[in-house]
Amino acid sequence: MGLLHKAGDRLTNSDVYLFHEGTLHRGYRLFGAHLTVEEGQTGVRFTVWAPHAVQVSLASDKYGWTGSHESAFTRISESGIWSRFFPGMTEGTIYKYEIMDREGNRMLKSDPFAFHAEIRPATASIVKSIEGYAWSDAAWRRKRRNLFQRPVNIYELHFGTWKQKEDGSLYSYREMAELLIPYVVKMGYTHIEIMPLTEHPYDLSWGYQSTGYFAPTSRYGEPEDLMYFVDQCHAANIGILLDWVPGHFTKDAHGLRRFDGTPLYEYSDPAKAEKPGWGTLSFDFGKPEVRSFLISSALYWLDLYHFDGLRVDAVTSMIRLDFEKREGEYAPNQYGGVENLEAISFLKDLNKAVFEHYPYTLMMAEESSSWPGVTTPVHEGGLGFNYKWNMGWMNDTLAYLETDFAQRPQRHNLLTFPIWYAYSENFTLPLSHDEVVHGKKSLLDKMPGSYEQKFEGLRILLGYLMTFPGKKLVFMGGEFGQFIEWRDQGELDWFLLDYDSHFGLQQYTAALNQFYLREPALWELDHSCDGYEWINPDDAGQSVICYLRKGKRVKDTLLIIINFQPVARPVYRVGVPKPGMYEQIFSSVIPELDAHGREIRVTKSSEEVSWHQQQHSMELALAPLSFSVWKRTGNLPTPKKRRAKA
Repeated sequence: MGLLHKAGDRLTNSDVYLFHEGTLHRGYRLFGAHLTVEEGQTGVRFTVWAPHAVQVSLASDKYGWTGSHESAFTRISESGIWSRFFPGMTEGTIYKYEIMDREGNRMLKSDPFAFHAEIRPATASIVKSIEGYAWSDAAWRRKRRNLFQRPVNIYELHFGTWKQKEDGSLYSYREMAELLIPYVVKMGYTHIEIMPLTEHPYDLSWGYQSTGYFAPTSRYGEPEDLMYFVDQCHAANIGILLDWVPGHFTKDAHGLRRFDGTPLYEYSDPAKAEKPGWGTLSFDFGKPEVRSFLISSALYWLDLYHFDGLRVDAVTSMIRLDFEKREGEYAPNQYGGVENLEAISFLKDLNKAVFEHYPYTLMMAEESSSWPGVTTPVHEGGLGFNYKWNMGWMNDTLAYLETDFAQRPQRHNLLTFPIWYAYSENFTLPLSHDEVVHGKKSLLDKMPGSYEQKFEGLRILLGYLMTFPGKKLVFMGGEFGQFIEWRDQGELDWFLLDYDSHFGLQQYTAALNQFYLREPALWELDHSCDGYEWINPDDAGQSVICYLRKGKRVKDTLLIIINFQPVARPVYRVGVPKPGMYEQIFSSVIPELDAHGREIRVTKSSEEVSWHQQQHSMELALAPLSFSVWKRTGNLPTPKKRRAKA
């Protein structure tokens, strides 16, 4: 990684300059609390930025949790960096900074660069070494490559509510490695995405309102335990992504808010600082020191914890001054526009820094508007991410599938419109936690109709997800049909797997995931319009769509047919691109078995009948609410010549 410092090194004049320039991208090695040796003595050096403070002191058990001259730091730069070495201090010391502002007020603050923290509701920082874990994932890291033409199927989860112990207590990082990773492997996912693990005071913020940008939450154990979890993911050939939140932070008194008695990490202008929808504060993206802080945090999770990527939360709230604000509640930028030019510049710097060191990292933006160039490289004028969540596809698809069957013909455009922008960015298709909480219902319960039809509808949705261009993401529980929406305090309803319908859906999802991995047409040309072709987008009356997915080889081409109505189509003619024999290689309908219990293969011969702008076609029987995939397996049989009679 080409690091210039080992943890605990003292700041040099060059470091100070880079920090105030916004380019000290590994500030975690210099700021915070570091076990070190100075002048032959072991101890801890603390370093913190508080430019408007009159005094900074260490508060701990030793000093009665009040700062004093005995524990006061030295201001080592005119720019407001304070530091002090405490000989004899050891790992595990619990501490805060006492900061006295210009009015004489004293505040106890957690360390912004702390590597570990007390378990909530306690809020102090803990001296912790993050060196020395013996990683075993060198082979995994060596083989990482660009994933644009590879399968990516992400299982998103909340670490504390995927599964819990019988008494409701939480599994540790190490315990979850033994439970979660084998499940993800069995189900056929390629990646895990974990909702934020940065330390946070309130469980129901799900980690999106953080106080510790360098501290993995202590709810699940020690920092080295998280390293073990990531290491075990890589040993199982599973990539791991972390939700990361640079857009805003919590207002809790021990956190970053008015850190030195003034708006330091947040904007001084309340119109820019306040995130009224969330009750949080926006970082001041124009302040170089804040940029150093945030980019250091991003690289920290990649450097020290070996995460394979970051899903950057709430990008729209960062780049738009008018996000969730009415006219008069925000001030336009210097050109009269709504763009937050400082946040845009920060995101570009962030992505340049990440890809400079980790060119194959996944940097996914949760960006919910039609902002152009989110996944365009910075040198071409874009924000520089390599993936963006396709919120348009998600909204349109769920809106259609929640529609009663009788009204679906009038909303057919929700199925046909998303392909028009499917190649405008490098997209991931998210069926995320945001869609199954706060009264939105679970994926299963969104489906209209009877109990059985709900399952058929969810099978269709998952099949459509896997065959539409873009990488894939499903939130935990969606794979087996969690019936009630996500409860952010209790575990998933695993008891549902005792019921055939839920167990069958889980088996279907696993088979679908494996099918996705096997078929290059579903991921090789994800980001090229050459990978998709309509056969019939226009059958609104019957609520049927047919399309092709293509790989680099013609023989990999797949024909997908989806019937969105609970009505059988005994005779449905479909155009095909080439004459030949076609086999149904995947279906949402439970297959028929022969006398030996083997699946009966369904094959069809094409006919020389023009249909759907194709020269050849075949007649199929479509089951109600069904998804099926067909593949050409060979030429039509050559008619045998009759022998002439003697």
